[in-house]
Amino acid sequence: MIGKAPERTHGHVAVLMGGWSAEREVSLRSGAACAAALEREGYRVTPIDVGRDLATKLKEASPDVCFNALHGRFGEDGCVQGLLECLGIPYTHSGVLASALAMHKERAKDVLGPAGVPVADAEVVTRREAMSRHVLKPPYVVKPVAEGSSVGVVIVDVGANAPPEKIGAGGSLDDLVMVERYIPGRELTCAVIGDFVTDVIEIKPLKGLEFYDYEAKYAPGGSQHVLPAEILPDVYQLVRKYTLAACRALGCRGAARADFRYDDTTDGTGELICLEVNTQPGMTETSLVPELAQHAGWSFGELVRFLVEDASCNR
Repeated sequence: MIGKAPERTHGHVAVLMGGWSAEREVSLRSGAACAAALEREGYRVTPIDVGRDLATKLKEASPDVCFNALHGRFGEDGCVQGLLECLGIPYTHSGVLASALAMHKERAKDVLGPAGVPVADAEVVTRREAMSRHVLKPPYVVKPVAEGSSVGVVIVDVGANAPPEKIGAGGSLDDLVMVERYIPGRELTCAVIGDFVTDVIEIKPLKGLEFYDYEAKYAPGGSQHVLPAEILPDVYQLVRKYTLAACRALGCRGAARADFRYDDTTDGTGELICLEVNTQPGMTETSLVPELAQHAGWSFGELVRFLVEDASCNR
């Protein structure tokens, strides 16, 4: 059990949602769900669809706390966190440094590896270079170096004669991408809420999807969640151990989630690899952290109340 959620002490909460990243629509859904839950918990809630006039809107609203329901660039990479610290408004989730590190996949590996968390071999190159040649031997994965929610991820299969043209979709050819060794097997995730390490979920994408992509994450019926994950007990505990180590190494606060691949395929390596740490986990009806919290004994309302009461300007 996760323990008792804190009592409400704050009155007015501004819920930040939307923004202008590739994850705007998901953020709007997360924000709406959190705003509704916070109102049920007794808070006065001001939803804010974030634009570049955010500082002005916050001064007008004058909230006690900001609940950060933004996803992607600006909301998840340390930028809005820095703004909130300058304005002196307590906010939820991770601070400037942890957010910036976790969002940048190359920098995150630089921190996670020395902390003892296993990560996959990877190279960071321009999108142009990733399209021109195989940077790694297939199979491998190409992903933007600083995006979330599997936005822009491309898997290059064994036997591909050349990188697929879709690597060039959705960005400038000068953009940096990470080319990472593909890890077959199961998709696992675990979270840290405060100091509590949750159980482990296995995610099984449905509808013929080859991995846990944007549709599998957010479309109803896009994936099946197995909680607790049906894996070997020692692997289960390793996932929990690495999740806590990763979140501590990056300096995460509030609620954060770590995603893994576990290769238990026939003739597989048996390796367990951390793919990334998400400092702004989704809070939609299909999201993983609310499901993990509920499994540990907290309702959705108790989870968002914890995040608000945990808020500070010193993250």
